[in-house]
Formats: sequence, C-alpha cells, structure tokens
Amino acid sequence: MYVGIDVGTSMVKAAAFDAHGRQIAVQARPVALDIRDGFVEQDMDEVYAAVVDVLAALTAGLDGPVELAGLTGQGDGVWLVDEEGRPVRPAISWMDGRAHELLSQWMESGVFTSVFRRTGSAMFPGCPGPVLGWLDRHEPKALDAAATALYCKDMVFRRLTGVRATDVSDASMPFLDPRTRTYDDETLALLGLGHRRGLLPPVSDPVAVGETDGPGLPPGTRIADGPYDLPACALGAGVTRPGDGLLIIGTCLASLVATDVLDLEGEPAGLYISTDGPGQWLRAMPAMVGTAALDWVLNTTGVQHADVDALLDATPPGSNGVEVLPYFAPSGERAPFVEPRLRAELTGVSLETTKGDLVRATCEGIAYAARHCLEAAGLTGDLAVCGGGTRSPAWMRLFADVLGRPLRVVEGEVGARGAVLAAAERYGVPLDVAAWTQPTTVVEPDGARAERYGVGYAKHLAELAHARTRARARAHR
Repeated sequence: MYVGIDVGTSMVKAAAFDAHGRQIAVQARPVALDIRDGFVEQDMDEVYAAVVDVLAALTAGLDGPVELAGLTGQGDGVWLVDEEGRPVRPAISWMDGRAHELLSQWMESGVFTSVFRRTGSAMFPGCPGPVLGWLDRHEPKALDAAATALYCKDMVFRRLTGVRATDVSDASMPFLDPRTRTYDDETLALLGLGHRRGLLPPVSDPVAVGETDGPGLPPGTRIADGPYDLPACALGAGVTRPGDGLLIIGTCLASLVATDVLDLEGEPAGLYISTDGPGQWLRAMPAMVGTAALDWVLNTTGVQHADVDALLDATPPGSNGVEVLPYFAPSGERAPFVEPRLRAELTGVSLETTKGDLVRATCEGIAYAARHCLEAAGLTGDLAVCGGGTRSPAWMRLFADVLGRPLRVVEGEVGARGAVLAAAERYGVPLDVAAWTQPTTVVEPDGARAERYGVGYAKHLAELAHARTRARARAHR
C-alpha cells in the first residue's frame, strides 16, 4: 500500500493506493478557517490533529503494510513554528488579505516588478513575502519567537519526522531563484527582509525524506515531503510534457502549464514553480477565484450542491443576460494579473432572474477566468482537469465549451496520488506512472456552444478591464 496525504485549505485527506495506482480508500476531515476583516488564519494544532486522525483511520482499515507515504498540501501563507516545531501564532492562510496595502506600495515603487524579474513570482497579499513584511512591521515579537517560517505541508512533515525543510516548489513563491534553485538574497533585501533570512527553512533538492516518529502512521514509515498541492496535482494527472496543462477546479482555480522555457520579461503575473527536474518548470496562474465563489452564490441563494447540474442543464448558455465577474476573495486577484482591490460584480439581474441564471452565470464567469489563466500560461497541448469541480458533469461540459478543447478529467485524490509518485521517485521505487495517471473520462466541447462562448469571453475580458480600472481608482481614494 502507498499513502498520500493532502493537507488542504478546508479539508485534510489521506488516500491509499495499490501498486497499480488504484485508489483503495480515502479518509477526510474538515479544518476550520478563521475569517474576519480580511484576515484568514488557521489553527496549526487543529490541522496537525486532523492529519493524525485521517492517517490513523485510513491505516486501520488497510489489509497490508504501508510501503511508502507522500505528503502535499496548500501552498503560500506563513506557518510560524518554534525550535520544537510548535506554533508561535495561528497560521496565516494564502487567502489572507492583511498585506494588501504593503503589496500596493511595492507595486507602485517597482519592488513588485523587480522581484518578478528575479524569481518569476508575482507576489499577492497571502504569499510569504508580503505576510512576513506585514508581521515584521506589526508583530515583530512573533517573528522573534519563531525558529522557522514554514509552509503548511512542511509544518506537518516537521512534526511527523522532526525534519526542518521545504522543497523547491513551495520555496518558489517568492524567494527562490528559479535558475540557481536557491534563495535569492537580493529579493529578501528588496522586501526589507534580509534580517529575517534565518527564518526560511532549508530547501531540500530533491524533496526531503524521513521516517515517521509521531502518531498516525506506523513508526519508521518512510515518507517524503513532496511538492505542494499544485505541482503534486500536475504529477498525479501526468502533466509533465512541455505545453501540456492542468486546470484544478478547487477553492483556488489553478492553471498550470509544463514548460522548459523561463521568461521573466512579460507582465508580472502568476509564478514559475520549480519542479524536481532542473530546467523544468510549471508556469502557474493560481487564481483566487474558484469553487469558493460558487459556494458563496449557492449559500446566498439557498441552492444545494446536488441541484447544480439540474440548474445548469435547465438554463441556456449566456444565463439569460446575467453575468458574473467572480472575484470574491478578500485579497482580490493574483492571476493572470495582480489586483488586490478587485471585487466581484454581478450584472444583468432583473426581477425575472432565476436562481439558475445566477448559478450558471457564476459557473460561466469562473470558466472564463480559467481560459484567461490558461492562455496567459501558454497552453498549447493537452489539458487535464481535476479538483472538486469535476464532480459536476454539467459544469465539465460548460468548461469544455468555454475553453473550446477536450478535457482529460482525472478524478479521485490527484494531489495525494502525485505526492506518492514524488515519494516513489525520491526513494527509487518503480511505479508505472502511465497507469497511475490515466484519465477517468474525456469531455469533448460542443462546436456551436464553443463559438458562442468565444464571443462571451471577449466581452468578459472587456468588462474585466473596466473593473480593474475601478479597483485602481479605489486604491487612490
């Protein structure tokens, strides 16, 4: 048996696979987000306890020993721990917006662009650069008390094994030089964080390994601290050939395209994620918009998730004139552009508007955002799709129509699968990667609907440009 652990933003999961890549069992536990006034935090002890809980429940039901485990999880944010790996303060999530003013200052001064030119990382409020900068100004005692500013999966790995490390994928935002695969001291200086360099964990290249000495897995189980969830999903979906892409329809709408070309001269947006293969990157556009936007609309309208497919099938393309710019995150948007003050907009509503119109318009708006991100990331090859959104067949058909291309839908715990593949590569365990990454189904676009959505996409881009102008005007009030 092979076990993959995925420490997500709102859900912690552990999945078991057999040697052929078949998913045998899954255990999951929700974890809370503390959201208030633009601050988004998590209790590290709760997150770790959920990891231990799902691992104990999973392994108790297996009929064979665990050969190997791989770990992945949400990226970005700041997880401050002391010398023993214990929390110094609550973790600050990647969704957090407290540093938007600091980031706006860096954008106006040119620091934002300079960092992108050095690292390929277009910072956003919830990434470690702005968050550490905010803490250095407002909570310096928390940084003084910390031994390490970890990422989520690294906090879990530290407590499971005692090893203090991160990997090149998590370190990519925003301190890693993608050419040397080491921290860039000039970037730290530009951000005024040179005196905090000691907080950055060692970058293990390839990924760090250890043996478990904590609860959840049998003592001595071999485990690897794999790439974070976005590149782990790319591995789990078999996206490694340059030009091929992956769309993850989750809380974050992440678009990734494999590439062997590093271009730091374009508009600063997204990031280049370093992979375990030197000279190979994932051009990533991880948008803040995602299923969280649809969840908000469903909660507001009282629609259940189980009713979404029926509403999508009953409502025509174009949603009877209702349109949604689905930028609901309190920290604005980070890909394929950075606009900390951008907010969602809902237009075309009348007394005749139905719940179906609102739901379909939101789904269409998210799909338009995905197309924008994939085009910016340079998609030229095949496209795989995974994440919670794939559970809706009607939404998958809508995505195929908006994107105008077939979708290789990969179901199951794709991030956990990728974490196992990364661990197997690190330990030299031979697995049939092609068998492990087979798509569940392929969804083809409808030509007539794709043409109609091409017009809708052009309109979406025009309305988005106006919304960004309004967002910038708000920043100067």
